[in-house]
Amino acid sequence: MKQVTKVFYISVVVAFLFIIWGVIPEDTLPTWNLSNVTGQVQSFLTEKFGWFYLLSATGFLGFAIFLVFSKYGNIKLGKPDDEPEYPYITWFAMLFSAGMGIGLVFWGTAEPIQHFHSPPFGDSTTDEAAKVAMRYSFFHWGLHPWAIYAVIALALAYFKFRKNAPGVVSAALTPLIGEERVKGPIGTGIDFIAVFATIFGVATSLGLGALQISGGLAFIVPGLDDSFLLQLSIIGIVTVLFMISAMTGLNKGIKYLSNTNIVLAIGLMLFLLFAGPTNFIMDLFTTTFGSYVGNLPDMSFRLTPFSDDSSWVQGWTIFYWAWWISWAPFVGTFIARVSKGRTIREFILGVLLVPTIFGGLWFSVFGGTAISLEYFDGVDIFSDVNNIGEEVALFSMLQHVPLGIIMSIIGLTLISTFFITSADSATFVLGMQTTGGSLNPRNQVKFVWGIIQAGTASVLLWQGGLGALQTAAIISAFPFTFIMIAMCFSLYKAFKDESKTINLKKKRN
Repeated sequence: MKQVTKVFYISVVVAFLFIIWGVIPEDTLPTWNLSNVTGQVQSFLTEKFGWFYLLSATGFLGFAIFLVFSKYGNIKLGKPDDEPEYPYITWFAMLFSAGMGIGLVFWGTAEPIQHFHSPPFGDSTTDEAAKVAMRYSFFHWGLHPWAIYAVIALALAYFKFRKNAPGVVSAALTPLIGEERVKGPIGTGIDFIAVFATIFGVATSLGLGALQISGGLAFIVPGLDDSFLLQLSIIGIVTVLFMISAMTGLNKGIKYLSNTNIVLAIGLMLFLLFAGPTNFIMDLFTTTFGSYVGNLPDMSFRLTPFSDDSSWVQGWTIFYWAWWISWAPFVGTFIARVSKGRTIREFILGVLLVPTIFGGLWFSVFGGTAISLEYFDGVDIFSDVNNIGEEVALFSMLQHVPLGIIMSIIGLTLISTFFITSADSATFVLGMQTTGGSLNPRNQVKFVWGIIQAGTASVLLWQGGLGALQTAAIISAFPFTFIMIAMCFSLYKAFKDESKTINLKKKRN
């Protein structure tokens, strides 16, 4: 493994120490066990720095919108004659599969139902609660997360393809801190933080996938228990599958799986749209989209300074912003890798608008169908969610539509392919970040990261299921948020310098 850098060895050691720490029985370290320590850190961050996550996420969105309308929008992510490597449909499929796959399937039904019964304000299970539930689902999966992804992906693609810099996070800070610091301990520390955030951000997603596959199997197969052993077996099987996919390279395994994901996702969504309450779903989508756009500024800055109970904001909005930031180095690196040749304006509009609209339609179909079943037909989906967990929300809803069992099997297949794609993409990105930005990291490196991803997800599930996964995401995102803020300033400085250079050349000519 001649390609690997110091970041690889440091990250592998820290990751293995974390896994060992998680395996140690709780009674051996009653005070310093993994669950207790990370829980205290998470509580501190959400209580003291919730405002920081909120302002940062909104700032990234503002920066992305500014670039769309700025004079820098025509700058190409590559040389002037570079053309996009992938057609639009494949590009959208790859960035969407990497960016939100498992999470969208997991929360598509569960989140609107949760908000419908426990809204951020007002009475539950009313028509107003349904509107608010859908609006906040759009909010949590809309422009803000994709702006977070867009910022880091833009920085990495710009410096890699236009400036020939290494495809690592630290290289994007060269205009701000200088090349010497980037190549020294500071740069190594920055790349380590990016790898650290990626490990736990992706482990959270893989854990969600294992939870939903095991929960779905237990829900539709009589007599099957949703146990940690079942979840561990699923992680083991999927690990083998995504490692096989990872060995085939970006243009085979990930590309084909991403296209498969989109076909399955759109197929399942269209079936539910036309088999369910079609008019209600489309009316809800239209109404919610307008409400989302109209209330975006208010939601972007909403905290509860006059209330002692801030659990809803901390448990939902703050968690999501932290989760997206922890995913940013992973998704950003991957999106950057497949976006060569596009202009900044084209890139940002594509990354922001298409997934936001598709995500809104997804929540309207899956969440809207669930709310319609409860509101109009008296079906109690929430009791399954409340008694078993969020992972069964999709399958509980599908039991009440035509061909429910078949749709549940397709849903399980979709979760599995998203699971494989996310893990596959993650091993590729971790390989890039720990081999000095190599666009084709060696299989041995990807194999090591695949094992670490599986081990981290398993430990987090064993330590506390969904709560432990959320805790890991919030903690890992905190230091990386500062790096992302610095990347915005670094990007702006680089664009400004390039603009000056272009203007000087024009004057000389």
